[in-house]
Amino acid sequence: MDQQRTQERRALAVAGEDLAVAILEADGSRIIARNWRCRAGEVDVFAVEDSPGGPVLVVCEVKTRVGMDFGDPLEAITPLKVARMRAVTVDFLAQHGRRYAEVRFDAIGIVFTGDRPAQVTHLAGVA
Repeated sequence: MDQQRTQERRALAVAGEDLAVAILEADGSRIIARNWRCRAGEVDVFAVEDSPGGPVLVVCEVKTRVGMDFGDPLEAITPLKVARMRAVTVDFLAQHGRRYAEVRFDAIGIVFTGDRPAQVTHLAGVA
C-alpha cells in the first residue's frame, strides 16, 4: 500500500510540475532544468525569462495538492525550504557558469479538485 501511495504522490507531483512548466512557457520563459539535484537539495524548475536588463534566472518551487484538506499548497514553502532553494541555486550557478542579470524565486501552487480545472497560484519573487 505504501508503494502505491508513493507512486500516486509522484504522479501528482509530475502532473503539477508539467502544468507549472506549461504556465511558465506560456509566459515566455525557457525551461533549462527540471528536478535539478545537488548535495544541498532539489529545485523543481529552473527557467530563463528575458527582460530589458538581461536574462532573469527563475527558480521555481511547485507544490501540488488534491483538494484543500491540508491547506493551501503554498503554505508548504517555509523559510527552511526557501533557504534550501537558495543553496541549490548557488550550486546550480557554480556548475553552469552563466551570468544572469537577476535571480528570482517563484512559487506555484496547484490544487486539483475533481473534474474542475486546476486552481493555480503563481507568486513571483517569494524570496
